[in-house]
Amino acid sequence: MLRAENIHKRFGDVEILKGVDLEVKKGEVVSIVGSSGAGKTTLLQVLGSLSKADQGNVYYDSVNLGSLKNKALSDFRNKNIGFVFQFHHLLAEFTAIENICMPALIRGESKKSAEEKAKKLLEKLNLSHRANHKPSELSGGEQQRVATARALINQPQVIFADEPSGNLDSKNADELHQLFFDLRDEFQQTFIIVTHNRELSKKCDRTYEMQDGLII
Repeated sequence: MLRAENIHKRFGDVEILKGVDLEVKKGEVVSIVGSSGAGKTTLLQVLGSLSKADQGNVYYDSVNLGSLKNKALSDFRNKNIGFVFQFHHLLAEFTAIENICMPALIRGESKKSAEEKAKKLLEKLNLSHRANHKPSELSGGEQQRVATARALINQPQVIFADEPSGNLDSKNADELHQLFFDLRDEFQQTFIIVTHNRELSKKCDRTYEMQDGLII
C-alpha cells in the first residue's frame, strides 16, 4: 500500500536521510525505532507528505507523491493520511467534537455529516461524555484519544503516529497502544509509528530500525 524508494533528505549541509527504502502493507502496524537523530521523524514527515524528499519517491498504491502539485497534494493528504503527534495539537478554543470534525469539514463535508461521524468515533473511544469539553478539561490520555479520532474521521489509508505516547503515563500509554491494534483488527487500519517505547515496538507486525539516516 505504501512504498518508499531511495529517500534522501538534507537540511542545509546535513544529510538526514541517506537512501531509505521501505514497504508497508494494508492493515499492518509498523514501528520505526532508533536513537535520537537517526532520522525517524524526518522519514515520517516525508512518508506523510509533510516534507518533500530531495531524492527518491513515495508511492501510495500507484500514486507517486512527487508528481502531485501543492493543491493536489493537500487534497490527497486530507483524504488519505492521518496524523497523531506526541503533542496532540488540538485547537484549544474548540471542543473535543469540534476538533475531531475539522478534517472532515476541510474535506467539504457538511457539519451534520461530520458531527455524526465524530459522535461514532467518540463512542468507539469511550469519550462520548467528553464531547463538549475543551482540551484543557481533558486528561493527557483523553487528549490523545481525541487526536486519534481526528486522525480517523476521513477514514485514511494510513495513520502516522510520532511518539504518540511520549507524554503519557504507563497506563494511558498502554491503553493508547491497545487502541491502535483494536482499530487495525476492526477496520484494517494501517499504522506507522515512530517510538522509543520498546514494548510497543515488540507488539507491532514489523519494526524498522534506523541509524544515521538509514534503515539497518
